[in-house]
Amino acid sequence: MQIISVENLTKVYPVAVKEPGLRGTLAHFFRRTYRSIPAVQSVSFNIAAGEVVGFLGPNGAGKTTTLKMLTGLIHPSAGQVTVAGHNPFRREEDFLQKITLVMGQKQQLLWDLPTLDSLRINGAVYGIDDREFRQRVGELSDMLSLQDKLNQPVRKLSLGERMKAELLAALVHRPQVLFLDEPTLGLDVNAQVSVREFLKEYNQRYQATVLLTSHYMADITALCERVLVIYAGQLIYDGSLDGLLERFAPCREVTVELAEGRSAADLQIYGDLGKVEGRVARFIVPQEKLTQTISRLLADLEVVDLTVTDPPIEEVIGKVFQAGTI
Repeated sequence: MQIISVENLTKVYPVAVKEPGLRGTLAHFFRRTYRSIPAVQSVSFNIAAGEVVGFLGPNGAGKTTTLKMLTGLIHPSAGQVTVAGHNPFRREEDFLQKITLVMGQKQQLLWDLPTLDSLRINGAVYGIDDREFRQRVGELSDMLSLQDKLNQPVRKLSLGERMKAELLAALVHRPQVLFLDEPTLGLDVNAQVSVREFLKEYNQRYQATVLLTSHYMADITALCERVLVIYAGQLIYDGSLDGLLERFAPCREVTVELAEGRSAADLQIYGDLGKVEGRVARFIVPQEKLTQTISRLLADLEVVDLTVTDPPIEEVIGKVFQAGTI
């Protein structure tokens, strides 16, 4: 069952063009001219109920614009969208009960009030009765390990605790569809892991659908089997994360530990050289040249240790963005 359906979604922004100087200012004031900036171009995809899907792309690719159209915050220039059986742009009450949008750089909790007071406001907005509200807050705060933090003013919470509290506030009405825009932005490693574990458990417990954007590849690899990749407003990949790696990274990472340190200039002849740290060097080698490269390294250098692994996913995704096509 498809819970999100997107067909030829497009958003074009008109941007005013102003010439420099006084003449340009006067002309801009009396008669403005515009140019069109395409933010999203004919994007189509479907997401089934209960799926957790990663939404990847460089800054300015159109990820946040797409999420805002899916939640009805902005209207598309063209295309059709259905979310949980609703047209998002009508902003119907039943639709708003079924979705939530969490943006890692935005905050909805009141800074000087205890978290519980902000949660009560959200509960009243969504018409949740007191008994159900207490049950939901208790369950979510237990999942997030926030039981002893709810009575503290938001300003006294750590960044990781605030993000957890933001998630709690966004989920107290138990939405079917979660749109998450950089939910682990700025968090330390432990807080990121905690948020990921919570999202995984929430998805499994309530069969919620999640569309997740993140620049932290660990978020994607931990939560998503399927990814959408958007570049310059266009969807360039829709499929499994493993399939993306297999299709775009037919390379291996070769890490060698040498008996003596060598300069980067000496090592570049053996392949695409990554980091050189002391006596350890890392190369990205095409699969068809792997045997030849390893033979050369062993013949030319005094190698203490050598390992061959898949390249980091961050590098693979970076190459996808650089190419702009798959």
